[in-house]
Amino acid sequence: MRWPTPKRRRKPSALGSLVRGGAIGALAAAAIIPLVRKRYKVHPAVTTAAVASAPFALAVLQPRTKKRDAAVFALQMWAFTVLHEVPYDDPDRLRERLQIEYPIAVDSKIGFGDLPTHRLQRAFSRPGHPRAHDVILAVAHWAWFFAPHLALTWIIVRADSRFARSARQMAFTYDLGALIYALVPTAPPWWAGENGYTPEPVRRLMVEVGKPLWGRAWDRMYDSLGGNPWAAMPSLHFATSLMAAILLAETGRAPGAIGWVYALKLGFALVYLGEHYVVDLLVGTALVIAIRGGEPVVGPLAERVGLGVQRLERLAAG
Repeated sequence: MRWPTPKRRRKPSALGSLVRGGAIGALAAAAIIPLVRKRYKVHPAVTTAAVASAPFALAVLQPRTKKRDAAVFALQMWAFTVLHEVPYDDPDRLRERLQIEYPIAVDSKIGFGDLPTHRLQRAFSRPGHPRAHDVILAVAHWAWFFAPHLALTWIIVRADSRFARSARQMAFTYDLGALIYALVPTAPPWWAGENGYTPEPVRRLMVEVGKPLWGRAWDRMYDSLGGNPWAAMPSLHFATSLMAAILLAETGRAPGAIGWVYALKLGFALVYLGEHYVVDLLVGTALVIAIRGGEPVVGPLAERVGLGVQRLERLAAG
């Protein structure tokens, strides 16, 4: 795909100025409201509207280029980051709806009477003494913060005709996961273990590895990235990595193989490290299948939305 060459903007009409001003205001709101929402007790619906409008606002303000497409997806990720944390702004209220026991029951059946996490940790870990494979798997877990985005970077650079569809499917994976987090908050195995809900404690090996490895920086990093401990079902770590593997495989065998190796390694790591139940991964897989299967319906709708954004872009540009 060739992005159109940006044209010199004419002076916008009164309506165009209004559209442009609204888009600039939307971007400002998306940047400011999430930062002050707790202090001023901003209603979640206001925060949601602010961050959800930002990708569209940027698309209205800027003609389409590779850089703009990447920036639009970055704003989509800002929206996800904020929205998956918003339910935990009131942890006491969220705790009333917290689901704890059903994933334990399901995973116990999967593990023939024992949690798969317990089986793996007994077989491969040693309390108080992280092993080399513990470090490798923890690093694989931390790498997730970059992996789906590196996959999309590869696609926009090497197969840009696929980027819009790929970014849309990845965005839906994040967004639908965040919606499920808000509707059905679910505790991860490490939290359930710490609070006495599992037959025996679940070690959080990521913390056991992270504290000695990162030293003083660990607490700061952990606090900044752990905005909602009850955002566990489905596992978006696994779902987005699985989606990335599928999208990379559409561009070639080598990138696809890399994507699949990482996704499967991460899936094992998430269960072994105590971060997710197996059922979290299964539901994450089902989410990816649903999004891929829904593309024939969602794709045309997205095209119509895109045409509407293009009309607003033309108005804003004059």
